[in-house]
Amino acid sequence: MTSFKPYILIVVVALIVGAIYFIDSNTVKRAQPGQGVTVNSRIDQSRNQEIKKTKEQGNNSSVTQSTQTSSSTRQFVNPLTDSTETKSKHYELAKEITTPDGFINTDGKPITVNELIGKKVILIDFWTYSCINCQRTTPYLNAWYKKYQDQGLVIIGVHTPEFEFEKKYDNVKAAVEKFGIKFPVVLDNDYSTWTAYKNRYWPRKYLIDIDGYVTYDHIGEGGYEETEQKIQEALKERLAVLNEAGTINQSVTKEISISDRAQISPETYFGSARNTQQKNFLFPNDGWQVTSEFAQNNSANASIVYNYTAKDVFLVAESGQESIVEVFLDGKSLGAEAGSDIIKTSDGKSLVKMKEARLYKIIQGNQSENHILKLIIQKPGLKAFAFTFG
Repeated sequence: MTSFKPYILIVVVALIVGAIYFIDSNTVKRAQPGQGVTVNSRIDQSRNQEIKKTKEQGNNSSVTQSTQTSSSTRQFVNPLTDSTETKSKHYELAKEITTPDGFINTDGKPITVNELIGKKVILIDFWTYSCINCQRTTPYLNAWYKKYQDQGLVIIGVHTPEFEFEKKYDNVKAAVEKFGIKFPVVLDNDYSTWTAYKNRYWPRKYLIDIDGYVTYDHIGEGGYEETEQKIQEALKERLAVLNEAGTINQSVTKEISISDRAQISPETYFGSARNTQQKNFLFPNDGWQVTSEFAQNNSANASIVYNYTAKDVFLVAESGQESIVEVFLDGKSLGAEAGSDIIKTSDGKSLVKMKEARLYKIIQGNQSENHILKLIIQKPGLKAFAFTFG
């Protein structure tokens, strides 16, 4: 029996290796950072054949007509005579949605960028639901989707979470419903799509034309009129390329004024991993546990004191059981400046009840001013993630 042991060992090793290979070959592999998949451009052969045919026939009239059709779109783009090879000298191809963690507003079906190329104009919006800048952008996205959905525009909201609680499907779905979002939303919990686009900001928009090229992008709030005009140009080109009849509405959504961002306090994190503003907020009593992402009070009546300059104040927080927080501004209960989440009691207190993981509006002022905000948390268990301002 001893002489057979080496052969038995070889057989066992071979079986193990085979099993590992089988499992690995049948496992869905998640993309690593930087491995975003470039989408295919719109099929180019038919266009190139048409160009060749046009040149051979000397039919310059059709070329001229097509140039006029698209002259209001982009100077160098001619839907008939400019191939995607020409566009590639100016723009990059879009990236595919990679390793999605869930879909909302798609009837449970996956959605890809590639399936839309050659059919639609696509606006990708990177966002996360507790981001106040994203929330202020959402009404414009909703308006554009309603206005241009039937004219060939698809908006895909790529939800890349800033905090762990934003990875939960039910939390994102509740936010989508709360904000009235009707366009498709994709959960990007592992940042793979974010990384593929080399993105670094919430929010950020990427406009993808009929041929699959990213022809425009915008970082942050603002630029709504310019963005909508770029959408209109891309939709015009789509009509010309697909030889469809129709007109694109030239009006733009009325822009909402935004306060002077330079005069307000920066977003401030409670977690140790991203907290660079320690001097601006204090825990005047013991009982706080600071983790990499949040600070949690482990004692009753723990407090937060923050010296800020802004018009509006928001707190990103959650609690396993409902936490009641009393709010003071410059040592007094809130008056007219009470935010939408504040409850005023009959005995004059200003309270906010916190449980679900979201952005809570604490202060809603008339102008940017310097104040001292104090929060007293009645019971242990509140997780404070960040202060943001408006």
